[in-house]
Amino acid sequence: MEAAARLARLRREAAEYYRGNRVPERMEEALNALFPLRPEDLYGELANYLSKFSKVPVICKLVGRKVLDGVGQPTLEVEIYCTVKNYEKRICSTVMATHSQIPENALPEIIEADEKERNDSVHTAVEWVNESLNTMLRDLDPTDQCQADKMLGEYFANKVEEKTELEKQEEEGEEEKEEEETAKVAPTPALGPPAPKSKPKKGGKGKKVSEEVKPIPPAEPAEPVLCGSLAIGGTSLAIAKAGATILHVPLYLHTALLKHNQESPKEMTLPLPMVTLLNCEKNSPAKLRLVKEVMLIPPAELSLKEGIERVLDIQKEMTRLLESPGKMVQSKMLIFFLFCFQPPTLKGISHLGCLTTGYDSLEQLLLLMQTACNNISLELGTDMYLALNCAAHELMDYDKQKYEILTGTFKSPDEMVAMYVEMIDKFPFIIALIDPLRKEDREQWSSICCALGSKCYLIAEDAATRISKLKTDQNINIATCSGVVLKYINQTKVSDLIELSGILDGQRHITILGSPDGESSDESLVDLAVGLGARFLKLGGLCRGERVAKYNRLLAIEEELAANGALR
Repeated sequence: MEAAARLARLRREAAEYYRGNRVPERMEEALNALFPLRPEDLYGELANYLSKFSKVPVICKLVGRKVLDGVGQPTLEVEIYCTVKNYEKRICSTVMATHSQIPENALPEIIEADEKERNDSVHTAVEWVNESLNTMLRDLDPTDQCQADKMLGEYFANKVEEKTELEKQEEEGEEEKEEEETAKVAPTPALGPPAPKSKPKKGGKGKKVSEEVKPIPPAEPAEPVLCGSLAIGGTSLAIAKAGATILHVPLYLHTALLKHNQESPKEMTLPLPMVTLLNCEKNSPAKLRLVKEVMLIPPAELSLKEGIERVLDIQKEMTRLLESPGKMVQSKMLIFFLFCFQPPTLKGISHLGCLTTGYDSLEQLLLLMQTACNNISLELGTDMYLALNCAAHELMDYDKQKYEILTGTFKSPDEMVAMYVEMIDKFPFIIALIDPLRKEDREQWSSICCALGSKCYLIAEDAATRISKLKTDQNINIATCSGVVLKYINQTKVSDLIELSGILDGQRHITILGSPDGESSDESLVDLAVGLGARFLKLGGLCRGERVAKYNRLLAIEEELAANGALR
């Protein structure tokens, strides 16, 4: 009797449980819906039908680990696991790219200190992900990017505050120690009256120099990077990828929906690629220091696939010319420059995925580019365009207060503006200059934008305000530049890029997403660029796997959008 009563009670509880969750009703709906279809895999289709009534997946675990980026430097990988239909499931992972602020010609001890700092930062980031962030983000819906980034931002702000407080306590301790040591030392009696201050001579020369030579603004300090900040950017991007996976949409569409408040765009535009062809080493024996990167920009009317094929043709021809200078089809001007200067030679493949070489003059470089294009029946300015990354912050000689554009040749900021105006007039196929001046030379930025703003893009990369300050000020540091290169590094979050691209759109500036120096094999940057509606995408060259993977991803997105009729 007891067993029968227990069985009856269990049946009533089961009936109540299933009725409370509307199981009989859902099953009847499913069977009625599937019967007319008569699917081959009935139980698979039944599972698909009922899965839409399952609970939303939530984050159950984060895993951080130290991995290597494309140049063999340590970086952070973040994996996300979610509870999906009662089971723990690995959803996705992301590997952060790293960015170094150390110039090419830095001293060995500075490079060594930077490597140690990078190792410490990655170690701290792994700890943050596996401990604090793992606990903090547990049970969070990964499709709620706004809430995730808000929590990550608050966590980072607390870490910054902790560091500031610690530094303050250390400074106070040092001051107390100094005061104690000063009190122990007896004051030294004065030996005589203080020496009178020497007055400046009234010579006309000194006065004239002080009036004519205007000191340049000092370099602004580099953005402080909090140890472990990679954890914030890595976790935010991993959550965005997980959200896209759970919603069964590509990351670029998920990003566009986040930017446009879940309103799906009818058409999407691909960013134009800035493909780095040449990396001109600034510390090479060659004289030219003005240009760091030479980039090719295909015409907008070409498909991406056609544009990349054209870039590859030019790259092959440039490789041939650099490996065999005697085979060049020489114009009179090129013969002159090859006679006067050392012919450029190919030195290998840069970490940027492009050809590495050096030149003795800007004209030599540009005329060789023209020759390569002419040899394969292409014309610069019609069939292909150029962009130059000048990286002007690396050119400044602060003793002379001038830019060193060639070895031993210096120009003031005002002279740089005049030089760029002459360059664009002479070579109109250059349609973009990146960092033509330091960010501190604001007057000259205004001058160059007034002179060249209608002829080419003037883009700030290292010359732009850092992302955190740009968000706070709601304005870019150089209001007259054409656009800004944004990089997904350190504590940058997906929501930051969305907000920032909106600010730039509102100010009629273009958005360029760029790869950092230490790129990883993660392709997410391409999806972010497409979803944000970036005008250009700066990924480096076509000679390294971690960079080529991104171009392949861009080609795949083009095919997908074209197949869906959504490619503008």
